[in-house]
Amino acid sequence: MSSNSDKYIIAIDLGTSGPKSALVSTRGEVVNWEFEETPVLLLPNGGAEQRPDDWWDAIKDTIKRLLGKGLVPVDDIVAICCTSQWSGTVAVDRGGNHLINAIIWMDSRGGRYVKGITDGLIRFEGYNVLKLLKWIRLTGGVPTHSGKDPIAHILYIKSQLPEVYKKTYKFLEPKDYINLRFTGRFAASFDSIALHWVTDNRNIANVAYNDDLINLSTIDREKLPELKRAVDILGPVRKEIADELGLGRDVKLVMGTPDIPSAAIGSGAVRDYEGHLYIGTSSWLTCHVPFKKTDILHNMASLPSAIPQRYFVANEQETAGACLNFLRDNILYGDDELPAGAKPSDIYKIFDRIVEKVSAGSNKVIFTPWLYGERTPIDNSSVRAGFFNQSLKTTRGDFIRAVFEGVAYNGKWLLRYVEKFIKRRIDPISMIGGGANSNVWCQIHADVFDRTIKQVRDPIQANLRGAALLGAVSLGYLSFNDIPGLTEIANTYKPNPENRMIYDELFKAFLSIYKNNKRTYKKLNRI
Repeated sequence: MSSNSDKYIIAIDLGTSGPKSALVSTRGEVVNWEFEETPVLLLPNGGAEQRPDDWWDAIKDTIKRLLGKGLVPVDDIVAICCTSQWSGTVAVDRGGNHLINAIIWMDSRGGRYVKGITDGLIRFEGYNVLKLLKWIRLTGGVPTHSGKDPIAHILYIKSQLPEVYKKTYKFLEPKDYINLRFTGRFAASFDSIALHWVTDNRNIANVAYNDDLINLSTIDREKLPELKRAVDILGPVRKEIADELGLGRDVKLVMGTPDIPSAAIGSGAVRDYEGHLYIGTSSWLTCHVPFKKTDILHNMASLPSAIPQRYFVANEQETAGACLNFLRDNILYGDDELPAGAKPSDIYKIFDRIVEKVSAGSNKVIFTPWLYGERTPIDNSSVRAGFFNQSLKTTRGDFIRAVFEGVAYNGKWLLRYVEKFIKRRIDPISMIGGGANSNVWCQIHADVFDRTIKQVRDPIQANLRGAALLGAVSLGYLSFNDIPGLTEIANTYKPNPENRMIYDELFKAFLSIYKNNKRTYKKLNRI
């Protein structure tokens, strides 16, 4: 194993809100990091896009600022490894130039085209049975009818933007597009390609495109990139890019991985069945498993992970931390005539202090966090958020705490099906992401889940650490077995039995709200 003394990796985490770039030691110690915001363009009929040049410019700017601090010798930087938002699509030409804006994971415009390729005479849950069985047998999953998978993005481009489709040389995930900009090479990793639903994932050591699945998708095979493992070296950073950034000429680019697999590594939960909960803009709850399996009814499957020869339980809930942003920007500090003053820079700490003063259960006010539809445990793009059971006595504090609790109820809904999927209880659960900075939110999750929550230290850096640790393993500085011992836990939260009883009652009501209103949501929000 290589010596990891004084060697560093530039880790990039391209999130929906923008990229973070960090200097991280090969033992996962974050030296420093920079962030730059990039806008999301929300369009009619379910469109959600970002500008690839915004990503690239922000990544370069953050790296330049980072290196400009002179924190480590440039010659000790050995690699770059990127993680990013998943389930996005960048159409590029032969020169690597993007042809249109990136279509990101929130975009649902391709839903009807997925329904077109999955339809047939004998159907189950809207899928032709024979097609469904083939997809599940080979990939472990199936294209979602929500239209938020890359296969849907590509079919949308093929139908609505045929000239763009014709000019496209390769369709790339966001992480793989950034790798292209660094190296000039078109490639995807076993894990990043998974949501295209065109690969045979049965042999986890050798994921490969499958001709039958490509024919079902109606996507041209030549427009898909070559496949590599997440731990593979894609190549050296192009010398002109290295010179522009002030890097050495021998810096390597590790293939990297999407956000969910990198978060798992950064959380320290790398062994089979060790769970982690991520609360950021969106949320997920997952663990690594040694088997391929599918739960079609709850939109969940084990897919290739960043760890060679291991799967992870793939799932995602659309809006978690985004619900607090919505509360801040659209309700408390909306852009209208009502006086509200400037948004406090420490608004989330203020939320925490308010929530701590409100009793568990928010005086039975319930918030459903489905601001942008939902993926798991129900795949429903028409479901929406709301407050239920407020009265003349309801306070602003009740509303704010209800948002915290509603995200936790949604997570518990997911936890039930993840545990059924793996046939075992997940306890404890490591918590990461911006939401894990909130001690009160960690405790709420412990109470609602009835599980011990381990708050990972510096939880917002988990993806950066995960990318860097993946790079360190790739270069031989570490093994995956070393990672749990390098992960620090800031606090541990045990369930409060009294609060759990309150939450058990409200969770049942939460589920009934969905059941009793899903037809109304469908009528109101047809796309």
